[in-house]
Amino acid sequence: MIVRKSFQFSLRPTKKQARALQLQLDECRWLYNELLSQRKLAYEELEISLSKYQQNMFLPILKEERPTLNQVHSQVLQNVVDRLDKGFQAFFRRCKKGENPGFPRFRGAHRYNSFCYPQSGFTFVDGELKLSRVGCIRVKMHRSIEGIIKTCTIRKKASGSWIVLFSCEVNIEPQPVNHESVGIDVGLENFATFSDGQVIENPRFFKKGEKKLAKAQRKLSKLEKGTKERKRQGKVVSKIHEKIGNQRKDFCHKESKKIINRYQYICVEDLNIKKMLEGSFFAKSIADASWNQFLQILSYKAVEAGRKIGFVDPAYTTQECCNCGHREKKDLSERNHICNHCGYKASRDFNAAQNILALGLDGLGVVIPRSLRL
Repeated sequence: MIVRKSFQFSLRPTKKQARALQLQLDECRWLYNELLSQRKLAYEELEISLSKYQQNMFLPILKEERPTLNQVHSQVLQNVVDRLDKGFQAFFRRCKKGENPGFPRFRGAHRYNSFCYPQSGFTFVDGELKLSRVGCIRVKMHRSIEGIIKTCTIRKKASGSWIVLFSCEVNIEPQPVNHESVGIDVGLENFATFSDGQVIENPRFFKKGEKKLAKAQRKLSKLEKGTKERKRQGKVVSKIHEKIGNQRKDFCHKESKKIINRYQYICVEDLNIKKMLEGSFFAKSIADASWNQFLQILSYKAVEAGRKIGFVDPAYTTQECCNCGHREKKDLSERNHICNHCGYKASRDFNAAQNILALGLDGLGVVIPRSLRL
């Protein structure tokens, strides 16, 4: 099975190369805003909807008016046109669904942070990335690249550092099939509780780094806007956020890999996390737990490994007794499940994991005796 995988590495550009990368990024942002302005004017004044093919034809004229665009590879400029077109396609698709999406907007200096070489203009050999109009840049390699490189994206982080992302086509061999199954209930007290009794503790990365972050942000707020000191302190704050984000991502990758290696059938709740965050007292804790990132990583790893993953409606999974099916309402403060109908006792999360497993296996069409689930 051939899949697309992304490989991310840190770049080590010289000062001259960093200026060249920044120049390319600025030119791409200018082009994006110019093309967006063209689309708005064409529709408002002439009632014409410009296509990406028409805007691609207009690129040579823009190069004559703005010679600095010639310092950017031609396919990188075409990719900017493609990005804008995808933004409009997504906007109209959501309008048709009855949603209330935001119209594509102009990008400021801090809202446009990447450009892409979709086919050519880059070569990667022996830990060095050669980019058209930039030169050879050292790459910090922490693992080998698999498969065939299809695209190369250069991204600038908020802290000012640069990274490269290679999108590769990789031939994946599914893992050996086994008959282990598991239901997973994600939570805040524990990150996850499994139907076989295993528990993953909640690492709470943001809570651990909150004091350091608050201290850095207080210092930032006292500095005058536009000064070099404020800009330098802003990078300090950004690096703290980056570290927390990297810790979450690393945690989710490692834990999901353990699950994929062990279980064939994986059942999880289909949570509407965006809605859960709206006006919730636990919003910060839910965001810190990174359930959405964990479920996304678990899903694509399951596909690559040939595992089956079932998503379950979360309604009543904590209220129903996994032993007899009796439903009884519980407050959030009740952390233990005690069934008044059959007398079954278990932790609230373990009971929910058992219900998730039963519903998930039923949705996948898998029949496993109850005696083997407990």
